[in-house]
Amino acid sequence: MSYKILFVCHGNICRSPMAEFVMKDMVKKAGVEGDFEIASAATSAEEIGNPVHPGTVRKLSEHCINCAGKRARRMTRGDYAAYDFLIGMDGANIYNMKRICGGDPEGKIRLLLSFAGHESDIADPWYTGDFDATWRDVNEGCRGLLDFLTAERR
Repeated sequence: MSYKILFVCHGNICRSPMAEFVMKDMVKKAGVEGDFEIASAATSAEEIGNPVHPGTVRKLSEHCINCAGKRARRMTRGDYAAYDFLIGMDGANIYNMKRICGGDPEGKIRLLLSFAGHESDIADPWYTGDFDATWRDVNEGCRGLLDFLTAERR
């Protein structure tokens, strides 16, 4: 089975690209990268076309994860049909994702940390400056998501 996952945050320069590239790294290390299509997007238009935030680039680089070439893009209504899972970083993202998609009739829109067993928001390092905390939360959520999907395949 193949999975298409779209990670979403407000601007697509901090949290969602971090999740995109962490998840790509996890599936590659698990030897299942061919079973996944992973991308990220924003709910706002503020950062469209901009590169990943230097704090996210730095944190990914510390773990030998490259995100070169990634540019922010805005989520569209069509993404709902194109992806199996649309994963938001916080409650405001979830609200805006449902607004953009015209609802969530198939239950595809989920909060990332819900896969780690709690309905917590991933704090936005754009405001907090704490990319370490974001890294920990993103890793926990992505690990939970990968575990969920690999368990689903059995």
